[in-house]
Amino acid sequence: MSLDNFAIIESTLREGEQFANAFFTSDQKVEIAKLLDAFGVEYLELTSPVASPQSRLDIERIAKLGLKTKILTHVRCHMDDARVAVETGADGIDVLFGTSSYLRQFSHGKDIAYIIDSAQEVIEFVKGRGLEVRFSSEDSFRSDLVDLLTIYRTVDKIGVNRVGIADTVGVANPMQVYELVRTLRGVVHCDIEFHGHNDTGCAVANSYCALQAGATHVDTSVLGIGERNGITPLGGLIARMYAYNPDLVRQRYNLPLLREVENFVANLVEVDVPFNNYITGYTAFTHKAGIHAKGILNNPSTYEILDPADFGLTRYIHVAHRLTGWNAIKQRAEQLKLNLPDDVIKEITAQIKALADQKRLSLDDVDVLLRSYHSQSVGEDKRDALPSA
Repeated sequence: MSLDNFAIIESTLREGEQFANAFFTSDQKVEIAKLLDAFGVEYLELTSPVASPQSRLDIERIAKLGLKTKILTHVRCHMDDARVAVETGADGIDVLFGTSSYLRQFSHGKDIAYIIDSAQEVIEFVKGRGLEVRFSSEDSFRSDLVDLLTIYRTVDKIGVNRVGIADTVGVANPMQVYELVRTLRGVVHCDIEFHGHNDTGCAVANSYCALQAGATHVDTSVLGIGERNGITPLGGLIARMYAYNPDLVRQRYNLPLLREVENFVANLVEVDVPFNNYITGYTAFTHKAGIHAKGILNNPSTYEILDPADFGLTRYIHVAHRLTGWNAIKQRAEQLKLNLPDDVIKEITAQIKALADQKRLSLDDVDVLLRSYHSQSVGEDKRDALPSA
């Protein structure tokens, strides 16, 4: 079942280089590759070696690092590109050809027969060198289904390791992805890779549906960086798969490393990790409303599908606001080692709510109030303990 046997093709060093702010030096690429390898991704996909002289050198350098992850490079389905790619030391070559009417008319101008002939020549050449090879259509969801299936059947018979479906412009919805992958699964015997852009916010859902329908590989990038709005974010896919099977994801990936990977890449491309980022956003495990806080304090599973501890993170219960509940205030008092009875805690909670209606409060404001009540309580206890005259 694909949901239990999926593989991540991490494309920060290929798709991610197409992000508007991206410029990775050779040393930075090596560091990204090492971090992603330590995280546990199964594949790294690098920019085409024909893109620039340095791109080729970078592939050759990373291929020599001895990483556990397989190294792929991504090229046009053209013999000139393939001849260069197989000399880089990569473990596999990802080739693509635009198949939609838009790309065939306004980009390369080739017909389906030409695409099939080119695919056969390139695939047989790469396979003859003992490397993995994937053939992907580009702009798959705006391509004619008969054309797609004709091409995929042909390359499958040639012996391609994977065929790729690419939602190049982010137009597909989860149902469309499921239906196309399901149809393709009934046509080919090889693995199926899904590459989904996030222009309409469906990349994670589309990737998950692709796996449900029989895909075996999903392309990701750190923070989803890539062309335009980017592709399926690594953290987003991890969150979705963790929700499906936490044990599987814990076993396969070094989850506490995710935050370091994202912070490193975010710094390189000069962006902030979004506040609502999957898993690592600073509000990802923040609980505020009183009913939420009570549930979390009793059993975190009431309002958390992800366990922050698995990612080396902690949850935070926000108490300094008008929505707070007395259970959250009681927990804060206990954290401060202040012993206050429930009726006093409830009185303090009412006062916090009243103050919060007037201004924004900080945690210090709450702590000052708690300590003030505690001091009064201790003073009263001492007076009660004095002997009567």
